[in-house]
Amino acid sequence: MSPPEATSVHQVDAAHIVELEGALARVAYLLTRVRRHDYAMIKCGITMDRASVPLLRILADAAEPMRLGELATRLDVEAPHVSRQIQRLEKAGYVERVTDPDDRRAQRVCPTPAGRHAVDAVRDVMRHWMTEALADWTTEDLKALAVLNHRMVDGFLAHAEQIGDLGATAREPRTPQAD
Repeated sequence: MSPPEATSVHQVDAAHIVELEGALARVAYLLTRVRRHDYAMIKCGITMDRASVPLLRILADAAEPMRLGELATRLDVEAPHVSRQIQRLEKAGYVERVTDPDDRRAQRVCPTPAGRHAVDAVRDVMRHWMTEALADWTTEDLKALAVLNHRMVDGFLAHAEQIGDLGATAREPRTPQAD
């Protein structure tokens, strides 16, 4: 039997990884539930399906309009899925297509002012929900949680890039917000 492969200077405790995976699965479930989405839409006063929210958030955070293929890669989904979502968002007035300055035959997509407003409204509702849910946490605990979560995501992204995971994004690592 060969020795286990070490991924860093120290060995990872398998029991803690199992516990972390379970906790992450619970968080993912809570944040992506249909009821949570429906609640956010009612509170925001907007109509948008669950699959469109992350797409619109990526567009709102982008420094410039994006190609559909880039969006598909960032979301780790097939291009036709993004095309359908963009059509829905365009019909709702949340995004618009613009000419790609690098290739006049191609198009990019960017949020409209209504799309930016929708993203801000969803974020406000979710932040309010999180603030209420974590009201009894100390500032130090919240700061530590944010730092560790960013560190974990950066580790996941670096590992995905290392193993050639095509769905991994090449985003810059996040740094904690200053006080």
